[in-house]
Amino acid sequence: MADAIIVGGGLAGLAAAAELGDRGKKVILLDQEPERFLGGQAFWSLGGLFMVDTPEQRRMGIKDSRELAMSDWAGSAGFDRTEDAWPRKWAEAYVDFAAGDMRSWLHDMGLRWFPVVGWAERGGSFATGHGNSVPRFHITWGTGPGVMEQFERRVREHVANGLIEMKFRHQVSRIIMENGAAKGVAGETLAEDSAERGQSTNRDVTGDFELLAPSVIVTSGGIGGNFDLVRKAWPRDRLGEPPATMIKGVPAHVDGRMIAIAEAAGGHVINGDRMWHYTEGVKNWDPIWPDHGIRILPGPSSMWFDARGNRLAPPCLPGFDTLATLREILKTGFDYSWFVLTQKVIKKEFALSGSEQNPDFTSAKWSEVIRQRILAGAKATGPVEAFKQHGEDFVVADTLGELVAGMNRVTGRSLIDEAALQAQIAARDLQVDNPFSKDAQMMAIHAARNYRGDRLIRTAKPHKFLDPANGPLIAVRLHILTRKTLGGLQTDLDSRAIGADGEVVPGLFAAGEVAGFGGGGYHGYNALEGTFLGGCIFSGRNAGRSDSVA
Repeated sequence: MADAIIVGGGLAGLAAAAELGDRGKKVILLDQEPERFLGGQAFWSLGGLFMVDTPEQRRMGIKDSRELAMSDWAGSAGFDRTEDAWPRKWAEAYVDFAAGDMRSWLHDMGLRWFPVVGWAERGGSFATGHGNSVPRFHITWGTGPGVMEQFERRVREHVANGLIEMKFRHQVSRIIMENGAAKGVAGETLAEDSAERGQSTNRDVTGDFELLAPSVIVTSGGIGGNFDLVRKAWPRDRLGEPPATMIKGVPAHVDGRMIAIAEAAGGHVINGDRMWHYTEGVKNWDPIWPDHGIRILPGPSSMWFDARGNRLAPPCLPGFDTLATLREILKTGFDYSWFVLTQKVIKKEFALSGSEQNPDFTSAKWSEVIRQRILAGAKATGPVEAFKQHGEDFVVADTLGELVAGMNRVTGRSLIDEAALQAQIAARDLQVDNPFSKDAQMMAIHAARNYRGDRLIRTAKPHKFLDPANGPLIAVRLHILTRKTLGGLQTDLDSRAIGADGEVVPGLFAAGEVAGFGGGGYHGYNALEGTFLGGCIFSGRNAGRSDSVA
C-alpha cells in the first residue's frame, strides 16, 4: 500500500510528489488526462514567479524587501472575513518564502530567470491599496515548461527508483472515508485518447478502480475551464452580473470536479466568490482547446476604451488593476472593451501570455530572444504579428476613420463615433510634447520609464498616436478571459484540509489552486501575479514535507 495518493498531475502535485519521494515515501500519482498532459496548466504559463529582493531585482536597480512585499500583499488581499485567518497565515508564510530561500532552492534545482524583472499589477491608487510597488515578476527561462520540467525530473527519478507510481486516465469520483479519516480514492478508468496536450479528451469509462493510502492529497486545480461553475461562483455583489460571453484561458480539463468530491469527504471551501479573470483576452486564431483565449500582457501605453468608445478612468490602465477594470467594464452593460494603440506600442509593449506564445523565452536561448525582440525592426514578436494578421479581434488601419469603421465592423454595432474618439486621442496627444502632464496615464508612462527594464524592453517612448509616422493605428477588442480560482479548500500550513467545524480532516490534504493556492485563498481579493505558479510550488512543497503525511 502507498503512503500517499496524489490526485492531480499539475505543478502542485509534482511538487508534493517530489518532496514525498525525497523522504522515501511511496506515492501513487493519479490524473484523469493522458501522460503527455503532465504538468497541467503550468505547462501553458509564461513561467512568472513572484520573488522578493532577488539578485535579478538588485541588478536592475530595484530595492525590494520582505516588509514592502508584505505591505503590498496585505493592501491587495484586503482580508476582511473571519475565515481569512488561515489564508492570512499562508500569505505571510509565502512572502517569507519568496523573500527567503525560494530563489536559492529553485536555482539549486536548475531554474534560471530572464534578467529583466517584470512589473505586473502596478495598482494605481494609494500605497495602502492594491498593486506591486516594484517589479517582482521573474520570467523563468523556458517559461512554464522550464518550471515544471525540474519537478517532473525529480518525480521521474523516484518513479525509476520504485517510490512513485503514476497512473493516467484515472478519474477520481470518491474519496474513501473511514471513521472520519481519508483512506483512499475510488473512481473510473477512462479510455485512451490521442488528443494533443491541452485538447479536450473523452470521458469514456472502461472500468473502475479503488486505491488505498492513509493520506490523500488533492491537487486538481480550479474551475476556470468550467463556465457553469464560474458563473455559479461569480460575486455579483462586487462585480455585477457575469459576462454573457467569456473565453477560456485554461484547458477544459480545469473543470473543478474534485472540489465537490473533496467537500463530500469533509473538506470545506471558503472564499468561493473570489476569482481572478482577465480583461485583456483575445480569441486565439489557432485554438488548442474550446473557447481558447490568450491574455495580452500590456505595457502602460495603450489607450483603453469601453464598448462605446469612452476612455476608462484610472486605475483602469493597462497592467494596473485587473479587478477594478473588470468591474468598470461590466458596469457598461457590455462584455468587451478596446485597446487603441500604434505599431510602436505593439512592437515594444505587447506580450502574449503562455509558453506557446513566447517561443523565444520557452527556448531559453538568448539568440532567439534577440532575434524576436531586438532584430525584428518595427515588427513585434512573431506570435504578436500573427495575431495582428489573423486574429478576429485586431483592426489595423492607416487612418482613424478606417480604424473606427473596422471596430464597428468587428462588433456588428455602430457604437464607436469617430469624432468622439479623435477628440479623446488628440487631447492625450497634446500631453506628449513635454515631460509634464495632468493625464494619469501619461504620468504612469513617465514613471514606468524611470525603471530601466521598462525603458529598455517594455514601455514605448511617448509619442502621438494620430501622427501617421507612428502608425499604423491598431485597435484590439478585448474579452473577459477566465483563469484562476482564488478561493478553495481551507487548509493549515501543512496543507491539511480543515472541515467546516474548524477541525483537521485526518488524512486529507489539498494544495495548489484547489486550495486557493493555500489556506483556501491566500491572495484575498486580488493577486499580485507570479503567485499562481509560486503558490502551487509552495503549497505542494508544504504538503510533501508535512510530517502528517503517513
